[in-house]
Amino acid sequence: MILGLGIPELLIILIVILVIFGPKNLPKIGSALGKTVKNVREGMEEGKEDKSESPVEAHDDVEVIEDDDDADAPEATDAVFCSKCGAKNEADAGFCSKCGSKLD
Repeated sequence: MILGLGIPELLIILIVILVIFGPKNLPKIGSALGKTVKNVREGMEEGKEDKSESPVEAHDDVEVIEDDDDADAPEATDAVFCSKCGAKNEADAGFCSKCGSKLD
C-alpha cells in the first residue's frame, strides 16, 4: 500500500491520467515528475546540511553596513531612489537598476 492506496485505487488513478493526458504525453509527465521528486529530495538534504553548520559559518557572506553619523552631504544628493522598489540609483540614471522602471 502506498499512502493508504491499494492496487485498485492506483489503477483507477493511472487510467484517469491516461485518459486526460493521452499515451503520447505520459513519458513527458513521468520524466517531469521524476525530476521534481529528485529536486525536492536534494533540497531536503541541503536543508539538513545547512542546519548542521554553525551560525557563524552560515552568515559569513553577509555584508555589515555601519552607520556613519559624519557622512558627507554631497553623497546623499548624488543618488535618486526608485518610487516603485526604493532602490538607490545614480543621479543621472534614467531607469532603476533593480526593477527597470523609469525614474522621476
